[in-house]
Amino acid sequence: MKNVFLVIAMIFTFFISYGQSQTWVNGYYKSNGTYVQGHWRQKADNTNHNNWSTTQQTNPYTGQTGTRAKDYSSQANNYGAGKTIHTGPRGGQYYYNSKGRKVYVPKRR
Repeated sequence: MKNVFLVIAMIFTFFISYGQSQTWVNGYYKSNGTYVQGHWRQKADNTNHNNWSTTQQTNPYTGQTGTRAKDYSSQANNYGAGKTIHTGPRGGQYYYNSKGRKVYVPKRR
C-alpha cells in the first residue's frame, strides 16, 4: 500500500512541476497585421536546454520534435559560422544577417 501511495505522489509531483514550467501566451497582432494565435510555451530560464524547439525535446501539444542545437553544445558552433557573434545585455548571442536584422543563435563558449 505504501508503494502505491508513493507512486501516486510521484506522478502528482511530476504533473505539478511540469505544469509550472509552462505559461500561456495570449494571441496578438504583429506589426504587419498578422494575427498570432494564443499558445503555450516554456517559461524563460536563460537556457534552451528544456525548450520544445531544442533537439531531444518534443512539444507535447503539437508532437513536433525540436531541431535547434542546445546552448554550449558542439552543434551550437555551426549556427552563424563565419559571422561575428555578439552577446546582448541579457546573455543572448546573435549575428546580423544581410538585411541588418539580429539572428539569435544557441549560446557558445
